[in-house]
Amino acid sequence: MSSKYKLKLKDLKLDYIKEYVSPIFNFLKPKKKITNISDLKNFIQRKSAWVSQETLYGYLKTRMGTKYVLMFEDEIFLESINKAKWNIYSECLQDLTLYCLSYLKNKYSFDQVSQAQTILENIFTEEKLNGMPDEVIEKSKSNFANRINKVQWSEYHRNSPFENSGYALYKWAPIAEELKKLDKKIVLNSIHLKWENIKKEFSNLINL
Repeated sequence: MSSKYKLKLKDLKLDYIKEYVSPIFNFLKPKKKITNISDLKNFIQRKSAWVSQETLYGYLKTRMGTKYVLMFEDEIFLESINKAKWNIYSECLQDLTLYCLSYLKNKYSFDQVSQAQTILENIFTEEKLNGMPDEVIEKSKSNFANRINKVQWSEYHRNSPFENSGYALYKWAPIAEELKKLDKKIVLNSIHLKWENIKKEFSNLINL
């Protein structure tokens, strides 16, 4: 990881405590109807952050048990979490963008391709200022461009739309491989349940 993303240990500890708590409060805020592209972009950004952080930190806490708090004392481990969180988040952003626009295409015949790219570009521009590494952004842009070329817009939202982010959580979580193999089904199910909640919320908030 580039040295410009490294922080002092005390800063890392504070940042990770904030990251673990803030998505929970954001998720509990009063729900605003989605009436335009800006609202849609904000929904995708906030909910992707919530799903990625809740599942990553939740998995770490479950697997580490009472040792969970000690992870804030290990700078190397915190850097591993930092790398994991951005990579998982980037996949969540892609999955949710495709899901939302596929859903809108199916229900409202919404023009999706140009909006998908614009939404993700705007989110990455903002997240770069928040510390999202350039290599993650560039990799995600390239991957998303390939996905757009292959996606079946009228069907995507019905056919395992969040599979990539599920496997990203499994791949990037900084847990020993032998333990992750034992946890695979539980890990994938945990993020699946989170996305089910987001899908229900989205359908209730749509008012474009």
